[in-house]
Amino acid sequence: MSGLSTYEPKSGLTRWLDKRLPIIRLAHDSFVAYPTPRNLNYFWTFGAMLSLCLVVQIVTGIVLAMHYTPHVDHAFASVQRIDRDVPFGWLIQNIHSVGASMFFLAVYIHMFRGLYYGSYKAPREVLWILGCIIYLLMVVTGFLGYTLPWGQMSFWGATVITNILGAVPFVGESIQVWIRGGGSIDQPTLSRFFSLHYLLPFVIAGVVALHVWALHEAGQNNPAGVDVKSKADTVPFTPYATIKDLFAVILFVILFATFVFFMPNALGHADNYIPANPLQTPPEIVPEWYLLPFYAILRAFDFNIGPIDSKLAGVIGMFASIAVLFVLPWIDTSRVRSMRYRPIARQFFLIFVVACLILGWCGGQNPGLILAKPADFSATLTWVSGGEVRSEQFTAPSEGEYEEFAQAQRDRLAEQGATMTSITRENARTATITGVFGGTQSTETVTGATPDAMEEAITHAKEEVGSGAAFFSVERRSPYTFTVTTLSQIATFYYFFFFLVLLPLLGLREKPGRVPDTIAKPVLTEQGAA
Repeated sequence: MSGLSTYEPKSGLTRWLDKRLPIIRLAHDSFVAYPTPRNLNYFWTFGAMLSLCLVVQIVTGIVLAMHYTPHVDHAFASVQRIDRDVPFGWLIQNIHSVGASMFFLAVYIHMFRGLYYGSYKAPREVLWILGCIIYLLMVVTGFLGYTLPWGQMSFWGATVITNILGAVPFVGESIQVWIRGGGSIDQPTLSRFFSLHYLLPFVIAGVVALHVWALHEAGQNNPAGVDVKSKADTVPFTPYATIKDLFAVILFVILFATFVFFMPNALGHADNYIPANPLQTPPEIVPEWYLLPFYAILRAFDFNIGPIDSKLAGVIGMFASIAVLFVLPWIDTSRVRSMRYRPIARQFFLIFVVACLILGWCGGQNPGLILAKPADFSATLTWVSGGEVRSEQFTAPSEGEYEEFAQAQRDRLAEQGATMTSITRENARTATITGVFGGTQSTETVTGATPDAMEEAITHAKEEVGSGAAFFSVERRSPYTFTVTTLSQIATFYYFFFFLVLLPLLGLREKPGRVPDTIAKPVLTEQGAA
């Protein structure tokens, strides 16, 4: 892409160094004279922001590691000591914690840009795959870092995530024990997580170097999705792209600083300021915001799929949501890169972005939260005031004959004059049948906006009737409810539907708009500028 080097050493020292270690030539060819497509917009500046975030995270992480104590009895206190006693520790800690969120914010925009403009298509498949590897390493590093403060959410988040690995058939339990360093979350777990959290950013830096290398080999994509054909299609990286990157990075740093100085805890969870307590489970266990979409996909599978139970199905769905990104270059069959010229695909892509935002919201909510329902929950209570209560046990000849035998017992008591009957099953064949003879039968229906409110109404109704009445029947009726889980299931379905069905079909059936012949044409002509 960049062609022959145009760097010329100006002094004896630079000529001497250029013959032995041409690092100045490499920097000049990569960041000064590198030919950049002239129509790049501000979505292409997030690469510079990500580079800044990576450097900030590594530098602040090294400083924090000097004061952090990776021990279950001291980790929480050491984090508090950094915040209160270490000179400028509060600032370094805030930069590191907020920096993780800014890192993921920039990478998500970077990835959505790549999806929209087709940056994963040939000849940039390896470039895209390396980017997916970086993202996967970021997810792991972010999760490991979330556990290090050893607060309530850190401990229970680690417990939940390592528990799901146990759902993997055959090897899941062994992997779980290996990662934890034992049967539960304890000191070996924290030591492993701290070691890996310190190591992985340097691995990310190495893969980023490969990512940049692949970018320079294949060349940058651009909003038009048209390959560079001549020098008229490009401008030097410096000063054109450099100035644009610098301006965008300044705006990004202002946003970064706003969170660091004014609301450093806005993106975290309050429960993480409570020391980890294995005996007290938080009401809601949620990861950091940037992992919430995958957490929502994990929880969306609350049903079995054939021989696959719901827990394993959730694990498969969560990992598949990332794995599908790796094979995206071969899933999308369209020969047009940019969705700028694919009107139908563009509309479905916008729905996909909304689905991802919905998954992020669902991941932070109680999965049973009711969003809509046609009616209230209700229950009909039936009881008998007065009368004689008799109970007896019966055993069916076999489990298969239980229902028929139980009905026969009801009919027998009814023939004897029982006003009401009730059966309490004890095992597959045995149950206790209770009947009320005489007395007055009454019924009452109670309602509630939620299941808990309905149960409170049932309890209140029983208290009003009094303890002298024999209650035998509480028939509960639940309306159809549209819950957070239902919404996350819809969004999860569309997530996979977009990648596995829509992109392949649209690539074959959609008629795209006319793609310009060159990059320079839409940039330099009046029609293209419009």
